[in-house]
Amino acid sequence: MRAAIFNGPKQPQVIDEVEIDKPKGREVLVRTVACGVCHSDLHFADGVWPMMPPAILGHETAGIIEEVGADVTEFKSGDHVIACLALFCGTCEKCLSGSPHLCFNTRATERKKGERPRLLYRGKPIQGILSMAGFAEQQLLHENAVVKIPDDIPLDRAALVGCGVTTGVGAALNTAKVEAGSTVAVFGCGGIGLAAVQGARIAGALQIIAVDMFESKLAMAKRLGATDTVDASAGDPVAAIMDLTGRGVDYSFECIGLKKVAEQAIACLKPGGTATIIGMIPLAEKVEMDSPSLLSERKLQGCFMGSSRFRLDAPKYLQYYRQGRLNLDDMVTRKAGLGDVDEAFRAMKAGEVVRTVIMFE
Repeated sequence: MRAAIFNGPKQPQVIDEVEIDKPKGREVLVRTVACGVCHSDLHFADGVWPMMPPAILGHETAGIIEEVGADVTEFKSGDHVIACLALFCGTCEKCLSGSPHLCFNTRATERKKGERPRLLYRGKPIQGILSMAGFAEQQLLHENAVVKIPDDIPLDRAALVGCGVTTGVGAALNTAKVEAGSTVAVFGCGGIGLAAVQGARIAGALQIIAVDMFESKLAMAKRLGATDTVDASAGDPVAAIMDLTGRGVDYSFECIGLKKVAEQAIACLKPGGTATIIGMIPLAEKVEMDSPSLLSERKLQGCFMGSSRFRLDAPKYLQYYRQGRLNLDDMVTRKAGLGDVDEAFRAMKAGEVVRTVIMFE
């Protein structure tokens, strides 16, 4: 199969052939139809987060099952599925207590030492990003990495639920548990930020303030449910939020991955408010919170994959889409081919897109 090969930070993706094995046991072979280009991929491509090359990036995918292993009972050839990087074993403490996204034992979903690797590149094992390999024509995955979806859902839209939508909507509904009638600020209006805006709207927030430096993204945020916007390039966004609210917001979300912005998300809270950090802040950096914020019961929390129970949440979000409550159509800004991954990264940095979706058909 063809795949885009990551050969090191800030190097072009190279389209090359990769050998993929047949599914065994509880594995499924998925033909990739669509893969969203997520900001998390860019973090690895630019070296902000480490990834040992060669590797295959891409993790926000939807496709069609081509073959299943002998122990698979839930899926069959021809099923449409979304894949998710939040793998779960199903038996550890976190899985059994309702937090499979925090699974202790994801290694149980991998092939054992000594077994043939799932992917070979030039005769040697090659890894995908977090067990995925979305920038490839096929993926060989544990069955716990996929969820079946109706055949009539467009796969380019469904792919977004594999990461960005699940993370952003879930951050609002599951992690922060935004209350109806509350006030919200969302820092960063890329795919995850716009999903957080929509999650806050679905939750019934009274005021949703979108913060970004690109006018086009702020306009999209208004279209998807923001009541107010703040241009962060025009001045201090915390001061602007205070002007809009009088005393700060109940909930804030950092959706970029910058220390400075995370601290702005804390600073704009009213007493008792909660800041949820979604973005992948560089590993060596620390987010600071002053003691007066703690004494006024402001809270800081992290978020991984929107605290998702993926098998339950993904179908729910697609039902919201069918009902017109979750807008996925406008989040797909461009469609491109496998050879256009680097251009998709460029467009993301330039603020030209919400999502570029790589299409394999």
